[in-house]
Amino acid sequence: MDLRHYYAEVATTEELIKGEDALIVSRPTGDGGKAGVISEVPRHVAARLVVEKKAVLATPDEVEFYRLEQAEGHKLRQEAALAQRVQVTLVSEQDWKSLQPRKG
Repeated sequence: MDLRHYYAEVATTEELIKGEDALIVSRPTGDGGKAGVISEVPRHVAARLVVEKKAVLATPDEVEFYRLEQAEGHKLRQEAALAQRVQVTLVSEQDWKSLQPRKG
């Protein structure tokens, strides 16, 4: 492998990627890499994985799916955190007595 060619190709690919991070979709690899996993990685990592043919850049539909999935997960985590909260109300002794049923 010609390292100059490799790094030139990585640099060219990195220039094509907009933004600081990129969404990639993994491809199957001989060392056990699972196909179809969407990940958000820094631009230079995405370029290297694309050149090494371990991943491809995500399509707009895959990006939309990933963003919706992340938003849903965030919402579920917020709801779970809210359910874990314990609410406490301080009541004065006088108010507590006024809330008790009166004995007849």
